Amino acid sequence: MPVNDLILQRRSALAFSSEPLDAETLASLFEAARWAPSSSNLQPWLFLYAQSQQTDLFQAILSALNEGNQIWAKDASLLIVTLARTVTEEKNTPNPYAWHDCGLALQNLLLQATYLGLAAHPMGGFDPKKLIDNLHIPPFYQPVTVSAIGWPGNPDQLPEYLHKRLSSPRTRKDTADIVRNTFF
Repeated sequence: MPVNDLILQRRSALAFSSEPLDAETLASLFEAARWAPSSSNLQPWLFLYAQSQQTDLFQAILSALNEGNQIWAKDASLLIVTLARTVTEEKNTPNPYAWHDCGLALQNLLLQATYLGLAAHPMGGFDPKKLIDNLHIPPFYQPVTVSAIGWPGNPDQLPEYLHKRLSSPRTRKDTADIVRNTFF
């Protein structure tokens, strides 16, 4: 059976245009995330975002990224911090599935970005403590990822090593390496 083209087309971009996203495009991304499944329908995700023209907020997020990610993420129109609410709102009990559920919501957002022709790149390369301090994140939330999103840019403007990385084939482990139907 074939795999949906959106899944096959999605790729972590490195080149972004400075063109801002309009309100309708932005709303579409978050609406796609909203419809993700979650354990007990808790929907423990919160997306804190900054558009590039929101200089202070954008810089607060950007400065928490690893240096290697800052080089290219600075050109994105949008930075999104995915936060997991790790305790339930009603009972204040631990939610062990919060990070998993945030991953599902972010994947919906990334696939919607691909559908809209946007460039997107989720990152784990950031300093969580700096992000928490910079953004005054309450203790019941944990930063999961930071994603750079925007219209595709010109890869020729990237440093050579990033241009090479971007033009290399997308690889994945073989299915046989990630699926089993036996006891360990």
